[in-house]
Amino acid sequence: MQGPDRRDGHDERGTNMTGVDPSRLDDQQLMKELETIHRTRHDTLLYGSNDALRAHNERMAQLEGEYLRRNPRRIVAAGRTREGARERGCAETATPRASAG
Repeated sequence: MQGPDRRDGHDERGTNMTGVDPSRLDDQQLMKELETIHRTRHDTLLYGSNDALRAHNERMAQLEGEYLRRNPRRIVAAGRTREGARERGCAETATPRASAG
């Protein structure tokens, strides 16, 4: 009997799931992989073994690194920068609050 069909692009070695080299994925496949890994992140952190979390960290770093390599001039929202976060913080504290009474 043969092992499971691995045409889905994942390579299982023990408990590690390394996946296809991100540089071999087309843009659509890369985005799908990124969406999947981000969606599963919270559960892996909370409930995964140390090995699963390490593998998840490594895979996420590979995928995100490839995305950044391909998109060095991606749009960065002002609110997602350190300066933008400071401005949000100042605006929140400067907003008058209704007093109880």
